[in-house]
Amino acid sequence: MDMFIVKGGNRLSGKIKPAGNKNEALPVLAAILLTDQPITLHNLPVIGDIKKMKAILEKLGVTISFKGESSYQFDSSVLVSSEPDKNLSESIRGSFLLAVPLLYRFHTAKIYIPGGDSIGRRRLDTHLTGLEKLGVKVQKEQDHFLVTLKGGFKGSDIILDEASVMATEHLIMAAVVAEGTTTIYNAACEPHVQGLCHMLNGMGACIEGIGSNFLKFKGVSSLKGFEHRIQPDHTEVGSIIGLAATTKSEITIEDPGFHNLGQILNYFERLGVKTKISGKDLIIPAKQNLMIKNDVDQSIPKIDDAPWPGFPADLTSIMTVVATQCNGTVLIFEKMFESRLFWVDKLISMGARIILCDPHRAVVVGPSKLRGTVLTSPDIRAGMALLIAALCADGVSEIHNIHQIDRGYERIDERLRLLGADIQRL
Repeated sequence: MDMFIVKGGNRLSGKIKPAGNKNEALPVLAAILLTDQPITLHNLPVIGDIKKMKAILEKLGVTISFKGESSYQFDSSVLVSSEPDKNLSESIRGSFLLAVPLLYRFHTAKIYIPGGDSIGRRRLDTHLTGLEKLGVKVQKEQDHFLVTLKGGFKGSDIILDEASVMATEHLIMAAVVAEGTTTIYNAACEPHVQGLCHMLNGMGACIEGIGSNFLKFKGVSSLKGFEHRIQPDHTEVGSIIGLAATTKSEITIEDPGFHNLGQILNYFERLGVKTKISGKDLIIPAKQNLMIKNDVDQSIPKIDDAPWPGFPADLTSIMTVVATQCNGTVLIFEKMFESRLFWVDKLISMGARIILCDPHRAVVVGPSKLRGTVLTSPDIRAGMALLIAALCADGVSEIHNIHQIDRGYERIDERLRLLGADIQRL
């Protein structure tokens, strides 16, 4: 298994361009099956989860052609199976998104229970009850779901019991080709959900309310080919901001997609992290006074995640590391996943002063002088957070299980070396 050897303490400098949004790329790749005409995708990230999703598509009969630098054309005119590869499907969560497109093409599909990060329970109930309202019959087997559809999807009015991103994406793909009108209330509206909607509208769908939590659809009989560019990954942008702040480095993020940053810059400001906008670029200056801002009544502030436009859950791990380098005390409140904070014991082993109050809350007291040690990456985002911690720590760290980081960050070691990071892959 590969590992990173990281020597901390280097000041970094230079420019970096964020890769395409992983969480947009996965549903977009599933949606190409909704048409038998070619789809071209640009800015597709070269990461582990996307490689597996492409492999699943190829086994289903999709022809994939490389069109130069992160651009690919997908031809799904001839599909050979309605059953995705079991091993690949069980290794990534995005494979579950294939249910609707395969139902649309075959009226039946066998969908394996998906894998993904071990960050707590991740319900599928919202997905399945929503699909049932659109006419899908769901039968649960031991390790898979058998889904069937008589005729076609039927329009319906749906209120989601949670603003689930993937459940919303599932229902969007069904609603655009459903008979009649469909509405979805309490829909997720993250940038990656918006990206999927814009692509489908480009393919001939009729979606209203993009960017809000109320979506309205007029079903169409068929969709056409399209050329779509995946947006910059706002989670990677936040990760780079955290890296610059903790290593006291000046880094320029090229074309970060400001309209998709939401509360990210505001939350970094709570920890004293300043940024500057220069044209289309975002600059994180080297000289930072990392001071946690207390609330107006001088209470200990909190960094808490929420559905968009709230602060993204995927960045709570990064913010935890940044907080260890700040003067003051902050509460990290991870509301969405009950096991996501368990990785902080690794930061504590590096010298961080953190009290894990319960599965959802941790109090961070900073600043702490971190020291290099042997670490294991538990999931994508915590893995990147540990890499950031290692880069600002004294001494050398070994990071194992780095395939988790590779699942979500494109060639991260190569790109960080260009900024001056001392990182080797062994």
